[in-house]
Amino acid sequence: MNAPGLDLRLLPDALDKVPRTGALGSVQAGELQLPEPASRLLDREFLGRAAREYWRFLTRVSLGLIRVVYAGDHQSVVLLARPLVLLRFREPEYELHPDRASVTWRIERGLLVAGDGRDRGFLRLEVAEVDGRAAGEHGTARLEMEVRNFYPWLRGSGRFARFGAWLYGHTQQRAHRWITRGFLRAMAQNRCYI
Repeated sequence: MNAPGLDLRLLPDALDKVPRTGALGSVQAGELQLPEPASRLLDREFLGRAAREYWRFLTRVSLGLIRVVYAGDHQSVVLLARPLVLLRFREPEYELHPDRASVTWRIERGLLVAGDGRDRGFLRLEVAEVDGRAAGEHGTARLEMEVRNFYPWLRGSGRFARFGAWLYGHTQQRAHRWITRGFLRAMAQNRCYI
């Protein structure tokens, strides 16, 4: 018998308006009620498990069309196989603090990245302790997926930028939000990752 899931409260998305030029970003977050202090999640081991689950979740929800390929000092999100690299990320960077921890993937390049956006943006998974409770008590963790300084190729430029901004906002940005919110729900439902 599976253990019941954890309580998750999804927070409103923080979305940058899609501009015709420049970078954009978004944050999807949720607060997770835990049967123990949230500080237990603030380590590299948990972040590594959560990161691996995020990439597996992406493959599952895309029915295997999108996958993650690891090679040396980077990883790539590909459509079916190389050379269709949608996003290429540098090696993950971990930050550990007493009340929060994160893993960040710097966006190097890819078909979804505009030329002027190479090596500028990032994707970050952060876990933060919402309340510092005594050992043995219940706790609340904030799980957050953030994209910052992203320059989408789909937005285009010049006369196309107005339509491109609308197109990006109604396709790629929505898909990212849907996948990320689904991942946060999966983390709460599948306690084995927590």
